Amino acid sequence: MMVLYSGTTCPFSQRCRFVLFEKGMDFEIRDIDLFNKPEEISAMNPYGQVPILVERELILYESNIINEYIDERFPHPQLMPADPLMRARARLMLFNCEKELFVHVNTLENDKSENAAANHEKARTQIREYLTAMSPLFQKSKYVLGDEFSMLDVALAPLLWRLDYYGIELSKTAAPLMKYAERVFSRPAYIEALTPPEKVMRR
Repeated sequence: MMVLYSGTTCPFSQRCRFVLFEKGMDFEIRDIDLFNKPEEISAMNPYGQVPILVERELILYESNIINEYIDERFPHPQLMPADPLMRARARLMLFNCEKELFVHVNTLENDKSENAAANHEKARTQIREYLTAMSPLFQKSKYVLGDEFSMLDVALAPLLWRLDYYGIELSKTAAPLMKYAERVFSRPAYIEALTPPEKVMRR
């Protein structure tokens, strides 16, 4: 059985929980206290972070790598495009999301430096601008890649769920994005994957 070591408030862990519930398979989730991590976490991941997936001798970390492994290991429903060209484009979009969007989520989650307040405000601004620019996509598309729910929607969902929690308010021009977010949040697997602390993050 797969075991996912998951932070109860970690947005990256939430991605992996979401995929596991979408697949409807047998797995175990071990909740990790992010402020008091057991020593085994650093033994499994040299960066000392969750999520971590363990299956027999295999140990994986980094949410996108974990999720692609799960998707290939249990291909129904498929969350990455079947076509190699589209799959490569999806991977590139995931990479760009990490570099241009989730790097700022990481700042909001982990920056405790002397300049944290200023860095957090800058991160909020960057996230706000990125999501606002992305919003027109959802005037015509049900999901990021069109009509099919995919790994890109999985990647974005934890951030969209935490906008209130992070103190990020979007303008009315982002209404298509927020309607899209509600579509994702209404999926049974999304609701199942939420931890109790995550449920209270959103008003």
